[in-house]
Amino acid sequence: MQFNKKGNNPVLAVGFLVKGLKLLASPELRKFIIIPMLINVVLYSVALTLGYFYITDLIAQFIPGWLQWLSWILWPLFFISFFIAGFFTFTLLANILASPFYGKLAAKTLDMVSEAPSAAMEQPLPKVLVAELKRIGYLASRALPLLILSVIPGLNVIAPVLWAIFGAWGMALEYLAYPLENQGVLFSEQKSLVSSVRVGALSFGGMAVLGLTVPLLNIIVAPAAVIGATLYFNEIKQD
Repeated sequence: MQFNKKGNNPVLAVGFLVKGLKLLASPELRKFIIIPMLINVVLYSVALTLGYFYITDLIAQFIPGWLQWLSWILWPLFFISFFIAGFFTFTLLANILASPFYGKLAAKTLDMVSEAPSAAMEQPLPKVLVAELKRIGYLASRALPLLILSVIPGLNVIAPVLWAIFGAWGMALEYLAYPLENQGVLFSEQKSLVSSVRVGALSFGGMAVLGLTVPLLNIIVAPAAVIGATLYFNEIKQD
């Protein structure tokens, strides 16, 4: 399998994410979307609640009463930090839990847009989870140097840009994996295929990251990205 070079078109790639959002209301896909959305709601709600009480306690312990007016600065910082950290933690955790449903969602999406029945192969649950853990291991091994860079004075000024690129690449790999796995394409080959359309993949992944940082929208972005990535895959694949 190969990807057509038109997959490098950023407008084309981002357009499929928009189409994914529109297809969330499709009755054919609804049953594959509800549980992943519930998983996202629960995880983000738990994280937000725990974070709320932790920060409240922290402010109460370390800020004297006469400096409580600083809390209006700390709360925005908390929310910003939460959504950035959420990309690397809660989003990936939610994807692990929802991965069996996302594989089915990708297969159903491909059936909807293919003229002939797709050759999607439903993967066993252990294989799906192992594949998800391999991707997370790959991303974690790349995140560690960025974490180190982020605390080195002088060099850390470029860290936000590198984090943005890394996040976009990670989300492109994450969501394109579902339609690829349904075609029997394993992780090592997935990386090679996605690299062949790197510009388009980064554009798609970058828009997904932006969506994941927006409250409430982040609940629906993940299933929309799975649908969009499947449409993108179907458009650019070459046997």
